[in-house]
Amino acid sequence: MKLAECDILILPGLGGLRPGHWQVRWAERMSNAAIVEQADWLEPDLDDWAATIEQAARLTSRPAVLVAHSLSIIAVAHAGARLPANVRGAFLVAPLDTELSPAAPEETHGFRPIPRHPLPFPSMLVASSNDPLCTLERAVEFATCWGSDFHQAGDAGHIDTQSGHGPWPEGLLMFTRLMQRLTA
Repeated sequence: MKLAECDILILPGLGGLRPGHWQVRWAERMSNAAIVEQADWLEPDLDDWAATIEQAARLTSRPAVLVAHSLSIIAVAHAGARLPANVRGAFLVAPLDTELSPAAPEETHGFRPIPRHPLPFPSMLVASSNDPLCTLERAVEFATCWGSDFHQAGDAGHIDTQSGHGPWPEGLLMFTRLMQRLTA
């Protein structure tokens, strides 16, 4: 699928987006991208986050592709079967392991348990070998359960501004590979 043929829904993680984050930069570069705003970035509610993602997908008039980071990945996994058929794929970056990570903030515990059923659309999960919020082994487990292609990003931390990922051109290349697999 060509990028111009779809709507890109940017789904930030806990706390929302900080200036310079790769998701902000992508939204600024892609005219068909929109950042999905959650009602509460600091005290997330699973039902609310999943419903907001579902509603954003339903409001698009074209095929939609999700670009989720951190906690939003877990919300996408919970919403998966309820998402409309126009969701054609998902690019999932740096999952937050709300179950086993000792670094997972208490506010994220309401997103437990993490669903293990396959996503109803193609996806790619990108994870780092030194992410403090999710071990590589757990990321591989999630990708396997969800039917996602898996890409190891090396020692990239949580793949956010704190770990030095502003523009993240490598991520754009991975996203392009996912887009080539999708059909309109």
